[in-house]
Amino acid sequence: MPKMKTHRGAAKRFKKTKSGKIKRFHAYASHILEKKSPKRKRRLRKATLVSKADHKRFEKLLPY
Repeated sequence: MPKMKTHRGAAKRFKKTKSGKIKRFHAYASHILEKKSPKRKRRLRKATLVSKADHKRFEKLLPY
């Protein structure tokens, strides 16, 4: 069986942590920022983890 290929679009957007979890960045942080509160914009800057429900789908996209 051939090796699985990494989904290059996903590889640019998500990173695997050392423990195998998948790190992602928040959406809604690039424009129309005037109406968003400073607190909300600060929280959007921080990365977070992909939810447990979606984890299996990302494992297929990022096998290595």
